[in-house]
Amino acid sequence: MDVLPLLLLVAGSAAVAGAARRTPVPPPLVLVAVGLAVSAVPGVPGYELDPHVVLPLVLPPLLHTAATESSYLDLRAQLRPVALLSVGYVLFATLVVGWAAYLLVPGLPLTAALVLGAVVAPPDAVAATAVARRVGLPSRITTILQGESLVNDATAITAYRVAVAAAIGEGASWSGAIAEFLVAAIGGIAVGLVLMVPIHWLRTHLKEALLQNTLSLLIPFVAYGLAEWVHASGVLAVVVVGLYLGYRNWQVDFATRLQEEAVWRMVGFLLESAVFALIGLQLPVVLKGLGEYEGTRAAWYAVVVFLVVVATRFVWVYPATYLPRLLSRRIREREEDPGWKGPFVIAWAGMRGVVSLAIAFSIPMTVHGGEPFPERNLLLFLTFTAVIGTLVVQGLSLPPLIRLLRLPGRDRQAEILAEANAQAQASRAAEQRLDELIEDERNALPPPLAERLRMVLERRRNAVWERLGSVNTVTGETIDDTYRRLSREMIGAERAVFVKLRDGRYIDDEMLRTLLRRLDLEEAAAYRETE
Repeated sequence: MDVLPLLLLVAGSAAVAGAARRTPVPPPLVLVAVGLAVSAVPGVPGYELDPHVVLPLVLPPLLHTAATESSYLDLRAQLRPVALLSVGYVLFATLVVGWAAYLLVPGLPLTAALVLGAVVAPPDAVAATAVARRVGLPSRITTILQGESLVNDATAITAYRVAVAAAIGEGASWSGAIAEFLVAAIGGIAVGLVLMVPIHWLRTHLKEALLQNTLSLLIPFVAYGLAEWVHASGVLAVVVVGLYLGYRNWQVDFATRLQEEAVWRMVGFLLESAVFALIGLQLPVVLKGLGEYEGTRAAWYAVVVFLVVVATRFVWVYPATYLPRLLSRRIREREEDPGWKGPFVIAWAGMRGVVSLAIAFSIPMTVHGGEPFPERNLLLFLTFTAVIGTLVVQGLSLPPLIRLLRLPGRDRQAEILAEANAQAQASRAAEQRLDELIEDERNALPPPLAERLRMVLERRRNAVWERLGSVNTVTGETIDDTYRRLSREMIGAERAVFVKLRDGRYIDDEMLRTLLRRLDLEEAAAYRETE
């Protein structure tokens, strides 16, 4: 890809994503729609997904971001449903969709049909996280969807490799397929376990925040590349390392965390925006070369495959939810009744995404005898329509569906109370530690400075409780909104004076940057206290 089209893609997708944030429609859906529209404009550069770019260069950072932001403890608590979806469902969908395509398309070999099944089997990590974050799903459902999307790509890629080997004539047995899956899974987890401790040690012992963040950017690529090099699952290696680093992130110094958060938010925003725009831009590529399948025939195949993909998830989710409860008294005693609404949302939230398209584009052009791969262009088209269909139909209908079902969202009041109690305990511990330190003559402070430290603690302790208070009857602001606004006004006045002094040559630019940096940190602290 030339530099100019790449720049146009990144800049255009970022602009569309930024504008989409002002609409009630989730940004991924707007990006896909704009990508579809732009792909029909004459003169637009051709954007063809290269699996050698998407899988090793785009997928690892997206998985790393999702893993570090996920809760290891929550995922462990939901291990059974996550495993049933990320492994069991993907394999089930591979077989069902593959068999349906084999019956639907005359002349399509079963092995090639199973390739299609493996390609469209995994819901997308980016789509699930983006939509779940936007619609405010209950925390348990969000954890299950995020956990599923972290691991299911590894299952799908392994199933795809086995199906392709059979389709091109390399031969594949059930025992060989199971062995390959186990080697990939165990190997990927092992690589992650080997890497996570030394990487975390480096993160905690590097003294320069810039070096630490450079390391942070390299981590997902190193984990993915090393695992793939030993023929293991790069996806699982990235996820294992990401979960560990996220769980231990509190041990890294504050400067690294501040920079890391900003860097990864930017990287995630740009990659997610470009990925969804690329999905829509694939339309000309997948329509090219359909040949005998153009028109209503291809549309009919696309509709049937889409419906099978959607129905298959429902067929799997409900038994996977209720059968373990029926078979295990311990599960019934330990877990609440899931009802029917939660599983319905999980089943409906199975949007496909760029990973499916990237895998589809990696389908070989020919088999071992030199003949073309059976119906390769049709498989690309069916993958594309399944991705677009799930993103548009399920993605657009998911928010109103959640409102219609009246699922209990996250209890913000309970969360604020828990946060306030945690902050109160931490503040008491900090105050006790301050008293111990001040008793030592080596830590002697003038009374005003010691009191200032106590005031900071008091403000931090009260800030969370104040968020439970009433709003200002004049402005409609909550107490934390008013505090944030006044703090920014004061800091803004200071900032204006510093700039005026610089312009008057009383201070130089280096001193200005130092003073502004101090104000920026204070403003960030004020914002965090009331966020």
